[in-house]
Amino acid sequence: MPDPLSYYLDEMMDPDIAKGLRRRGIDVLTTQEARKLGKPDPDQLALAHGEGRVLFTMDADFLRLHAAGRDHSGIAFAFL
Repeated sequence: MPDPLSYYLDEMMDPDIAKGLRRRGIDVLTTQEARKLGKPDPDQLALAHGEGRVLFTMDADFLRLHAAGRDHSGIAFAFL
């Protein structure tokens, strides 16, 4: 069985999403918890990748980083 996914929620995501995921036993780290508020998007993506986390975001800039070939552990893009 594959390892469960873990997530890194960028600063645009509502912290209540992290609470809901945690109630379901999902490993989540928020930008606030990582003390990375206001850091550039490439740094956020690198942090998530370095920890093997899927970046969960509503920021299309991360899709551009993906298209540019930046390494990552996955990007979950939310259309809200």
